[in-house]
Amino acid sequence: MKKLNVAIIGAKFMGKAHSSAWSRVHRFFDVPIEPVLKVACGHPDEPLQSFADRWGWESISTDWKETVNRPDVDIVDIAAPTFLHHDVAIEAAKAGKHVFCEKPLCLTYRQAVEMCEAAEKAGIVHYLNHNYRRCPAVSLARRLIDEGRLGRIFHWRSAYLQSWIVDPEFPLTWHLRKETAGSGPHGDLNSHLVDLARFLVGDITEVTAMTAQFIKERPLPNEGSSGAFQAGQQVGSRGKGPVTVEDAAFMLARFENGALGSFEATRFAPGRKNYNSFEIYGSKGSLEFNVERMNELNFFSADDPDSAQGFRNILVTEPIHPYLNAWWPPGHIIGYEHTFVNAMADFLNAIGSGTRVEPSFVDGVKEMAILDAGLESARTGRVVEVARK
Repeated sequence: MKKLNVAIIGAKFMGKAHSSAWSRVHRFFDVPIEPVLKVACGHPDEPLQSFADRWGWESISTDWKETVNRPDVDIVDIAAPTFLHHDVAIEAAKAGKHVFCEKPLCLTYRQAVEMCEAAEKAGIVHYLNHNYRRCPAVSLARRLIDEGRLGRIFHWRSAYLQSWIVDPEFPLTWHLRKETAGSGPHGDLNSHLVDLARFLVGDITEVTAMTAQFIKERPLPNEGSSGAFQAGQQVGSRGKGPVTVEDAAFMLARFENGALGSFEATRFAPGRKNYNSFEIYGSKGSLEFNVERMNELNFFSADDPDSAQGFRNILVTEPIHPYLNAWWPPGHIIGYEHTFVNAMADFLNAIGSGTRVEPSFVDGVKEMAILDAGLESARTGRVVEVARK
């Protein structure tokens, strides 16, 4: 089996999720490439050596540009905060490295175009990690739609709800500043929903949106205390700083095929830790999915006899479903971390065969156009057409 060396940029939440997947993908999937965990790159204040030791990285670095340009690196995995994605991806493309990039792709539509152009010019394999596409239940939803089981699609309804910043004493991490995050849950969470909507329903032509900011300022964090979902993070004694992104967003959309859609994203939903759900309604059937029950898909078919109509719950754990023949026996569920392994299997197969993998930076450009249009609509109060490159 051919080996390719991986460099990961980022050593926190996503760094852990990606590291776990890199170490397992060739053990479960018959991929043509074995990834070698060559170097982990992160901030000097992070405990990089302990991260590398725990997850199996051979070496560490605090210089992302030097890391990306190392001759012994073949793949660059961008698991760093959003504001770094653009520069790291372009540098990696210029160096001829394949790129596996965490979502959202970048801060703005213009940055997305530049990243995509650099990757396409370099001829590398480029991937935008929307891991929820790799839930077998979501793949089954796509299959049912492609088979015409839903008929003409009328409605897409989606919500991504979290609660990790409800406490006003939660510190001003990078996620809450426009210059480092681009936007709040609209970019972070709605990006997932927009990707799923494009994957399952199609492209979006126009949007209208509103946003809200519930807490205007927050305590400044201590150095090294800036991760997501970390309750009880210590704050420094430097006072407070302004929150410069939205806390919640609601967007309505018109799809190219005439369907209407809704996208709700918030980090102010107590009781919801990671509630990512969608519903699709068509002329012949309907679908319902929720990541909190990610091995299940609810399906309604109007073709069922009247006496037996109703939503049926499908446990998507059979080897006939995508990815599952690589995992456990029928009926044995998989979890969140497995979606990253599934994604890396597709990524490595694309490198091995010289083909594309989706979603790529091309999809990222279209996604960022939709998200930016939503922010413009919220700012201006008008319907905004989605930019076309």
